[in-house]
Amino acid sequence: MCAFNALRSSKYVSWKPTGMLQQTLAGCVKRSGKALHSGKISTVRLCPGLAGQGRFFNFRSNSIPASLDFAHLSPLCTTLCREGFRIRTVEHLLSALEAAGVDNCRIEIQNSDAQGRDAEVPIFDGSAREWVAAVEEVGLKVATDLDGKSVEKMAPHVKEPVYVWRNDSFVTAFPSEVVRITYGINFPQAPAIGSQWFSTTPLDSLVYSAQIALSRTFCIYEEVEQMRNAGLIKGGSLENAIVCSASKGWLNPPLRFNDEPCRHKILDLIGDLSLFSQFGHQGLPVAHIVAYKGGHALHAELARCLMGNDLKG
Repeated sequence: MCAFNALRSSKYVSWKPTGMLQQTLAGCVKRSGKALHSGKISTVRLCPGLAGQGRFFNFRSNSIPASLDFAHLSPLCTTLCREGFRIRTVEHLLSALEAAGVDNCRIEIQNSDAQGRDAEVPIFDGSAREWVAAVEEVGLKVATDLDGKSVEKMAPHVKEPVYVWRNDSFVTAFPSEVVRITYGINFPQAPAIGSQWFSTTPLDSLVYSAQIALSRTFCIYEEVEQMRNAGLIKGGSLENAIVCSASKGWLNPPLRFNDEPCRHKILDLIGDLSLFSQFGHQGLPVAHIVAYKGGHALHAELARCLMGNDLKG
């Protein structure tokens, strides 16, 4: 069990009790599917974790915590790396676990490539719906440590405005009594997407499952060949992403929401900021987070700024 003093604070963040106990899954649940970037079949088994353990991946007997300390920049996804082992596209799974309150979880992952040092989480339909369903299938329970003791859950509260930006893209966090996210995107090259904004009501698991988790990843059709030439989206198809053509609009309608691309950005943001979690405590900062034209790199930069760290490449 971790002590409160072990939590890393900064001039921007203070940790406060939530009035709840840390939770974990009530049982194990398994899902298999194709990975978006590698195109390989991947199997993930979610299992209960001890209080204070947090969320961590097990891959070929190697443990990689779902933490900013092991997050690295990679194109179009969030990647965790440790001692030469790499796990890509963790953001949708971590987003669902954070939103559902699965504070401690052992995530066992196995790729179809029995010898490789790289793994990737399955993409399914491009949303977090399958992971939300997996959590609901087994349910939650109070997490306990090796001595059978529970741990009160802490949450990071933003104390003053923080912002990061690159060119005309930015992500900011303002002090707030509740978690709220406002996100804007702009794709002038694809008029069917165009400019969109979406703002959550105070975010909880019900809001997440109904308004955020169903939103699918998206791409611009004219950029697909370039991404595949770069070794990305080898497993991409119309079944695991919504695809928009600059001239023809959406190629695989209908959308689940008129602003589905914008909502998916919030899904990604929650997954990326979940890496702020420490010792099984809440990762998503209690703040009003406002983002415009952000992405995985900028999300991580905000989290590291809140922690008082420099951006890692």
